[in-house]
Amino acid sequence: MGNVFGRKSQPTRVTEQDKAILQLKQQRDKLKQYQKRITLQLQKERLLAKQLLKDGKKEKALLLLKKKRYQDQLLDKTENQISNLERMVQDIEFMQIELKVIEGLKVGNDCLKSMHEIMSIEDVERILDETQESIEYQRQIDEMLAGALTQEDEEAVLAELEAITQGEDVALPDVPTEPIPEVPEAAKAEPERREAKDKPDREMLTA
Repeated sequence: MGNVFGRKSQPTRVTEQDKAILQLKQQRDKLKQYQKRITLQLQKERLLAKQLLKDGKKEKALLLLKKKRYQDQLLDKTENQISNLERMVQDIEFMQIELKVIEGLKVGNDCLKSMHEIMSIEDVERILDETQESIEYQRQIDEMLAGALTQEDEEAVLAELEAITQGEDVALPDVPTEPIPEVPEAAKAEPERREAKDKPDREMLTA
């Protein structure tokens, strides 16, 4: 338990691309803040110019509108810079994805090369030949079995297969329940007497 809670988390690997993306996003956010501040200021100066015109201060109103026009041009440039920064961030992020894809392809290619080294074309051809031979051998066995069985045998086999498939027991002959009759003592002694009777005759023949 102590090892689990005491284990230090591994530091996150930050690449140069990640740092570049972070810096670009920070610059973009600063430009957006500047853009927002200038927009609010332009709205105020427009209202002020209208008020100056009402007050008959046309020269001041004209000067204020010239300033506003200049700031409008700055806003356009700021918008273009923000677009460029965002496009650059997207390009770098997409490049990171492409690099990961390339790394994955490289790993897959190395894996395929290792598998090709383990099994050559000759091994594949040999395995295919052996498989074909096994299939041909099994086909010959099937043909021999098919020719050796009669139609009645085939039907019996199919009936047994159907019974096994349905979970039924195949009908077998009944085991006799009657006790086996005992052999009389006289019958047991008969072979012994016959053996003793035939023994002298065999001795005479051999003499």
